[in-house]
Amino acid sequence: MCRNIKTLFNFEPPATSNEVRAASLQFVRKLSGFNAPSKTNEAAFMLAVEEVTAAAQKLLDSLVTQAPSKNREIEAQRARVRSIKRFGEKK
Repeated sequence: MCRNIKTLFNFEPPATSNEVRAASLQFVRKLSGFNAPSKTNEAAFMLAVEEVTAAAQKLLDSLVTQAPSKNREIEAQRARVRSIKRFGEKK
């Protein structure tokens, strides 16, 4: 599950609110063990997602670096190359 959580800091263009929320959702899913919570737990689950999203956005907004921003396309290409080396080409 958490393999889908990507680094969001120091990219150009910056992470969108949807990307931050998606990462937060994955994090809460991992912590809770629920991919989709029951109706009984849905309110607590969604509250946790919203609170983690707010905390993550606050963190990203407050981080500072002197390193140049990474290019999303270049990083995605590097990830594809690593995946091919690890798992081979898709057929």
